[in-house]
Amino acid sequence: MSQIAVAERPEGPGRPLQRPRRRWGAGLVAASVVASGLLWSGVAAAAQAPESFADLAKKVSPAVVNIASTQEVERPEGNMQSMPFDFPGSPFEDFFKQFRRQYDEHGRPQAAPRHATALGSGFIIDPAGYVVTNNHVVDHASEVTVRLTDESVYPAKVIGVDPQTDLALLKIDAGKPLPALSLGDSDEAEVGDWVMAVGNPFGLGGTVTAGIISARGRNIQAGPYDDFLQIDASINRGNSGGPLFDLDGNVIGVNTAIYSPNGGSVGIGFAIPSNMVKTVVAQLREKGTVERGWLGVQIQNVSPDLAEALGLDKAAGAIVAEVTPDSPAEKAGLKSGDVILSFAGEAIDDTRELARVVAQHPAKSEAEMKIWRNGEAETLTVVTGRQPGAQRLAEGGGDEAPDGSYHASALDAQLAALTPSRRAKYGLDENLQGVLVLDIKEGSIFQQSLRSGDVIKQVDGTAVTEPQQVERKVEAAKATDRKAVLMLVNRNGQDLFLGVKLGVA
Repeated sequence: MSQIAVAERPEGPGRPLQRPRRRWGAGLVAASVVASGLLWSGVAAAAQAPESFADLAKKVSPAVVNIASTQEVERPEGNMQSMPFDFPGSPFEDFFKQFRRQYDEHGRPQAAPRHATALGSGFIIDPAGYVVTNNHVVDHASEVTVRLTDESVYPAKVIGVDPQTDLALLKIDAGKPLPALSLGDSDEAEVGDWVMAVGNPFGLGGTVTAGIISARGRNIQAGPYDDFLQIDASINRGNSGGPLFDLDGNVIGVNTAIYSPNGGSVGIGFAIPSNMVKTVVAQLREKGTVERGWLGVQIQNVSPDLAEALGLDKAAGAIVAEVTPDSPAEKAGLKSGDVILSFAGEAIDDTRELARVVAQHPAKSEAEMKIWRNGEAETLTVVTGRQPGAQRLAEGGGDEAPDGSYHASALDAQLAALTPSRRAKYGLDENLQGVLVLDIKEGSIFQQSLRSGDVIKQVDGTAVTEPQQVERKVEAAKATDRKAVLMLVNRNGQDLFLGVKLGVA
């Protein structure tokens, strides 16, 4: 199955280098080494590509580095529960604690602690030794080292990391000014533009590949602010954190992930745009962390059906499912059911765009929002807040149906009223009101919309707190031959509207 993979490589034997079965001509071999592709004459002329990337590679490569991060893997501590001696509080207590750490419950020696090493790439952005890479390259590392193109190696200090964008800033002290790269304007990059990547694939050392920008604004579900450049330049494990260049030698992206069925490059790579890198790195350098703007709303995309029902010309914007009490959004007058069409002058196409734009907007600053309410456009002014830390959401509690649950045949579902024990089991807020979905019949049409652990708050605009209320509303909708019913559901702590299909012929 194809999957998104980050490009880091644990220490240990990798796959042997595969020798090509087909011999290419000398001219094509040279082209593949420099450009990782064939420069077809017609395309090259049309796109005005350089005859070679050699000059560009020589110019930028000295500022591209290899990064090795080491993490100590803890050995398990032996139980020795079967031993009849422990002597708590005696002079022998410490001796037997150490014995248990060194031997397992069968008296066999424990494995010695080991260290795992990950290899990645990075690049210098300041002659003083500041290095940009991916967060996943240095995540949980006990030691990080940076190797320059002259083979000199320096210990690195992690200045700050931002897991939400997968970026990290390091600092090395080389005792001299280092070659550095400039971050370009990724907004200027267009689909079809030539790009060049430099990195450390499979730990081989500095490697240059080239290709084009295949797409912009890709969402690969890597984080809440996905806005990747998709490229077809060869990217492999170990390229993570390396720079993506335009033909002027400016960094327009940080190579981060690949889409691959086998872990190797198939021509689908993803890079974080440099304009996002600029804002994140600037904050990491100044404060060691990233502060983002916050509205305080739960939102969802506007589907074509919702757009038609709301009187919108097209399915664009972000509809507000819930407004957090005492949030910047509530203070600005935003209400559930409003559709945010633009924020701070930027058009909003979907929820992902709104999250990204608001996050990049400084906290405690004023911005105008264009919204759609009751069939008309309005403008609200909001003062953004500081984004609170991410909350850890509780997982569902399994398939067990507690006593007092209700089988709603109209939904092919097992439902239950919210009780203190069920709130604790499913990690639900004590103020949340609604009906809990315990289980959906296998193969039911309702599995397309509802999930175990969902809390149904409203059905067709009516608040519900008992399972029988939900079933009555669904049966009433079916009686009028409606194809779907509108539900407001809380899922993993977030409210969203669902058009639940009823399966009516």
